[in-house]
Amino acid sequence: MNTTESEHIGPTGGARGTSVTRARLRVLIAVSGWLALAATAVPGPAAPRWIPVLLFTLFGPGCAVLYPQPGGLAAGARLEAVALAAPVSLSLGVLTATSLFLVEGFSATAFLLALAVFTTIAAALPGLPLPAARRGAVVRAPRRSADGGGA
Repeated sequence: MNTTESEHIGPTGGARGTSVTRARLRVLIAVSGWLALAATAVPGPAAPRWIPVLLFTLFGPGCAVLYPQPGGLAAGARLEAVALAAPVSLSLGVLTATSLFLVEGFSATAFLLALAVFTTIAAALPGLPLPAARRGAVVRAPRRSADGGGA
């Protein structure tokens, strides 16, 4: 039985569709914020405390907004989504921090709580449409020979 990249074989031998993988991705993205928030309870400036917070702040909200795309992503669109995940996350982090500063309620816990709630809600929704995903991604044209003939 041949399986494509988007199918997985279940424990009973049957093929499971991409909806299971997308659901797992959504849950993983949603849980990442709560794990980062829980990591702040680790005492001291240990790596188990700041690494999950840093990774979530850099990639969590952006991945929740951009992934998973309805219908999957083509190869060129995957690169676009990966390249946009960090800037989108950082932008959402700046907006959250600025809002908390304006209401004089900024703390690391409040910041992570707000981002975790946003990420959980955004992970339950479909991803934002990406330009490359709508175009079908960029496909290279076949090369022509130097004399102007065919391939």
